Amino acid sequence: MSNRAATPDHREAIDVRAVTEDELPDWCRTLDTGFLRAPTASPQRVAKVRSHFDLTRTRAAFAPAGGGGTRQVATFRSFAQELTVPGGATVPTDAITNVTVSPTHRRRGLLSRMMAADLAEAKERGDVAATLIAAEYPIYGRFGFGPATTTTTWEIDVVRSGLDARWSGPDGGGRVDMADAEEIRKVGPELHTKLRGRVAGLVSRGEQWWQYNTGLWPTPEDPWTEPFYAVYRNARGEVEGLVAYRTEARFNDHMQPTCTAKVQDLLALTPTAERALWHFVCSVDWVTVVESGHRASDDLLPDLLPDPRAARVIQQADLMWVRILDVVRAMEARSYDTSGEIAFEVLDPAGLAGGRFTLTAAPGGAVCSPGAASPQLTVDVRELGALWLGGESAVRLAALGRIVEHEEGAAAGLGALLRTSRRPWCPDVF
Repeated sequence: MSNRAATPDHREAIDVRAVTEDELPDWCRTLDTGFLRAPTASPQRVAKVRSHFDLTRTRAAFAPAGGGGTRQVATFRSFAQELTVPGGATVPTDAITNVTVSPTHRRRGLLSRMMAADLAEAKERGDVAATLIAAEYPIYGRFGFGPATTTTTWEIDVVRSGLDARWSGPDGGGRVDMADAEEIRKVGPELHTKLRGRVAGLVSRGEQWWQYNTGLWPTPEDPWTEPFYAVYRNARGEVEGLVAYRTEARFNDHMQPTCTAKVQDLLALTPTAERALWHFVCSVDWVTVVESGHRASDDLLPDLLPDPRAARVIQQADLMWVRILDVVRAMEARSYDTSGEIAFEVLDPAGLAGGRFTLTAAPGGAVCSPGAASPQLTVDVRELGALWLGGESAVRLAALGRIVEHEEGAAAGLGALLRTSRRPWCPDVF
């Protein structure tokens, strides 16, 4: 008997399906096991999951248990999302999260099975793309995802920044006011909706997001610490920005304060509001260090300081990954700053978005037609996801061997069409 015949086919014995309400406590514990957290499921947490999650899109893998019955050994969830593309339009996307495989059942194809089922359903629903935040870089490229946005976190040495310690408010008639969670729940959604029309990469924040991120759904597993909130109003009294931050109070051996303010969220519709909110956080008494939270890699922040070197990069990494599901709609939804035409081939081993296409783009709109006879370049679907929002360079990918040119200069032509004036930004971890 060969070794192959003696080895059990674990995939045949494991069922992958949506969970029921009764199975949610075990699903929570399995999720925690995969994320190396204490595996608990308080009644409050299960109630939150039950009210917030779409159970038809909340999956688990069920393996035979030693004492009979089954045990959950993997988790997977997706939810409806809207993603802003260059030009301000939004497209429906399949947001993927809560992906785990228990350490006892790795390397058995469970993630592949859950991912394939979810992406097939997303394609059938008409989602243009799928998105996720990758905890580990090597995993998701094989499923067609590419890193579409990057994030940078700065640490500001307030003393070195050169800001006036006597700052008493913004110029131009605007003002910064302290706020509470209730006010943020009122003004935040409209502010974020306006900003989404201007910034590619932002994703939708539903009512549940604002509830969860302003402390309405604490659980024993996820206790809430109230941050400080402030809003910026222009001279007309209109809210143009908000900031949420938490502080760590410390004193040195000489009893001098050395407190850190960690920004959780900062949204601004105008450079004036952005400047005012950063200067406000840096002016808080006792605060000597400010951590920026997730910002775009080309954020204005360092240059809003008299001494930009006072802002030191402490983290820079990929954040949101994108998997294209509909090439035609994806390319036609976004805007283009220049005119041109490019014929390209998309490789997609999963069979969801592959084919040959011709993109004819201009500032007034674009047409992406399937069926190009002779492509000028070939790109894998994962690289197309990285390029789509304008955050990656086609010439750079060609130099890395990830785009194959069939015509000299084709990568530069594609890059010229997809280039954006600002890099895409997604501050949300989902």
